[in-house]
Amino acid sequence: MAQFIKVASVDELAAGSAKQVEVNGKSIALFNLDGNYYAIGNDCTHKGGPLAEGYVEGESVTCPWHGAQFNITTGAVIGPPAAQNVAKYNVRVQGNDVEVEV
Repeated sequence: MAQFIKVASVDELAAGSAKQVEVNGKSIALFNLDGNYYAIGNDCTHKGGPLAEGYVEGESVTCPWHGAQFNITTGAVIGPPAAQNVAKYNVRVQGNDVEVEV
């Protein structure tokens, strides 16, 4: 049964930044886009590059290894070489806590 787990505090993630978190054995990339928080699978579906370390522009992140691009809000692939989407996780803010549903 899925539940929300605290992964960060609001203070830890400035607007426009990303952070890699581990939740129940899953590597997740957490993003703050202008005060809105999003979480997707951290491992690029091409070769496993760390998306939390990628280049963020607008609602997209570019994998630092081979340049695959993903939509941060949906996990959808928007640029090759990746062909499969990454998982998307629900995020909520409770007070100062950022929580991800896993």
